Amino acid sequence: MSPKAKKIAESKVTIKIPRPLYNHLSHIVSDSGFNSVTDFIVFVLRDLISNQTTTAAGPNNQTALSPQEIEAIRARLKSLGYF
Repeated sequence: MSPKAKKIAESKVTIKIPRPLYNHLSHIVSDSGFNSVTDFIVFVLRDLISNQTTTAAGPNNQTALSPQEIEAIRARLKSLGYF
């Protein structure tokens, strides 16, 4: 395993969710513009944390979006016909 691949592998963890929930999310994701259930879950969790942080710190708190989040937003907007 290359050092880069090893670093990427070490930076992620596995989270287990019930199969029926995964299946339901998979159905939702298929029409959303997200590439996978994992991308959708990461987006939702980051959004939830961002909203919680913004609420706690006040409305002027700005957080930078990761490249993955920007791409997910672009994909969603494209699926809605904005691009």
